[in-house]
Amino acid sequence: MEDYLIVRSDTVSLADLARFLTYGERVEKVIETGRVGSLEQRGPAVSALSQDHRWVIVVSIVARRIITFLRKPMELYGLVVEFFLNLLYLNGGGLVGLIRNLLTGKIVMPERGSSSYLSFIGHIDTRLDLHNFQSQSALRELEGRALLDFCIMASKLAYENANVVEDVVTNRWKMHFVEFYSCWNEYQKERSTQVFIMCDKQKNADIILISFRGTEPFDADDWCTDFDYSWYHIPQLGKIHMGFLEALGLGTRDQISTVQLSLQDPKSFSENRNKRNAYYTVRNKLRSLLKVHPNAKFIVTGHSLGGALAILFPAILLLHEETEVVERLLAVSTFGQPRVGDAQLERFMEAHVCHPVEKYLRVVYCNDLIPRIPYDDRMFLYKHFGVCRYYNSLFIEKEMKEEPDRNFFGVKYIIPLYLTAVWEIIKGLAMGCIFGSEYKETWVATFFTILGLVMPGISAHCPTNYVNCARLGKKSSRF
Repeated sequence: MEDYLIVRSDTVSLADLARFLTYGERVEKVIETGRVGSLEQRGPAVSALSQDHRWVIVVSIVARRIITFLRKPMELYGLVVEFFLNLLYLNGGGLVGLIRNLLTGKIVMPERGSSSYLSFIGHIDTRLDLHNFQSQSALRELEGRALLDFCIMASKLAYENANVVEDVVTNRWKMHFVEFYSCWNEYQKERSTQVFIMCDKQKNADIILISFRGTEPFDADDWCTDFDYSWYHIPQLGKIHMGFLEALGLGTRDQISTVQLSLQDPKSFSENRNKRNAYYTVRNKLRSLLKVHPNAKFIVTGHSLGGALAILFPAILLLHEETEVVERLLAVSTFGQPRVGDAQLERFMEAHVCHPVEKYLRVVYCNDLIPRIPYDDRMFLYKHFGVCRYYNSLFIEKEMKEEPDRNFFGVKYIIPLYLTAVWEIIKGLAMGCIFGSEYKETWVATFFTILGLVMPGISAHCPTNYVNCARLGKKSSRF
């Protein structure tokens, strides 16, 4: 029978949190645990929760409560900012061009959802073309720069609307756009899990690519998912992050038995059009594409939350014994990915995806906050696995088992984090002069980097840094 742990943020009061933090009281209101199919619900023994563990839980809950409180303002602010940025972009890229077009009656108004309407991420990094791309055959090399650049550009492109994605894939990359999906997210209770599929060629394709969208900057629910510590234990796989299961449409914490049902009885879930989930939608389309393109292999990629879904997707394929599909997996490449499961999942994926051929590459840039959450300790048990390609702030790469300072929360990390944040601002302003105009940061990117002074580690999470890692990275055995 499956175990689960849910860290509640919506039902606890400040008084409950204070008592829990100080004395460990009212654990059942803060943490819900139990077994699926059992009427008994029980909280963990208070003695098992150290002061540090209680602090982590409380900080997680407070952060999620604050983010939830700001949901509507964040959404509205995001809409206004994106509209304004697109207004500038379509009228010459600056205030001068906007005023000139306004005075001459030639102003161009942005149309949300059109092929010219970029997301906030798209305005942080306006690069859309692949770097030094020569032929599809270059993508066959797992260690090649072409594949890494292809994956991060596809991961960044997943933040855009369907028309932008189709236009870039078809007209810029000269490849075949298959489909863009907006799927049901059980945590957010809306169709907010976005993923697109493409092939390198329309006929006789060699590569099928699946790209999951990551955490949107102004989406409160996305950020709440990243800061959640809840898990669901699947016997074959281990403890899996509850929010990521929900993002794939595999059940809901509000009715915990639905997770078991969705994993064991997919038909009832996959045929519900109003709640089309990402896992079964993508899996079914992938099956048909692999039949149409008998020589093709597939790649799964994503940045941030998208990276978590990208590695969880083949894990569920393995759970369902989709042997013929998994045999044609070429690579899973993720960027700034949070942890998705425990040591049991680590062992399972190491055996099936990392050996005998390494098919999983996890890229981490410098002091990016997101790969360090959820916590990796005796209480929360979350583990990374596979090869970590770590880049420092000078884009020097090193392959390692785990990024440095894997749980870098605490007083001793504050000064180094702020010093690194200041350095990131200076480096960003100098990128164009050092590496050429292609790497000159937009003013939006500079503003976002300054946020690193408010929340160290957040600005490092920007896809711009990961694109630069793919294009400027230099191998080194030491830093």
